[in-house]
Amino acid sequence: MYYIAVVGGSQSEPGLALMAEEVGAGIARRGGVLVCGGGGGVMEAASRGAMKSGGMVLGILPGNNPRKGNPYLTLAVATGLGEARNAVIARTADAMIAVGGEYGTLSEIALAFKMGKPVVGLMTWKIKPPEIIGSEIIHCETAAGAVEEAWRAARASVRHETGCERDPS
Repeated sequence: MYYIAVVGGSQSEPGLALMAEEVGAGIARRGGVLVCGGGGGVMEAASRGAMKSGGMVLGILPGNNPRKGNPYLTLAVATGLGEARNAVIARTADAMIAVGGEYGTLSEIALAFKMGKPVVGLMTWKIKPPEIIGSEIIHCETAAGAVEEAWRAARASVRHETGCERDPS
């Protein structure tokens, strides 16, 4: 099983919310665990999609109360870390999908790259790192494409990390 983080703004326009919900459903259909910040907007839409498709959703909350997350979380971790919880999200993920997003999303993308995690993007930041770094966001046009790319990247990342192929089931 792979842990796929879905990150994005705590408020989102209907089009992004629909994409995020489709991403969450796609992760669940593949048997992955959706990891998110546990709040509203993109996080809530992705969580809703995963839950409706029978998936598991892990919310890494910024506050002290595990009951303060969105209603679609399977499990919630109250970190008390505020935005610093973005590091926990990035560390937990095998791959990350950024849907839209604001500066918090940009920090999650940067942390994922710093930790060697692949990032897939849907209508998100367009950033080009210096050539010596080499990691770039894999931009996709559809939710299904983003899930496919994240799954492929997670499999490659886990294989590189352990030297072994891990059964995603």
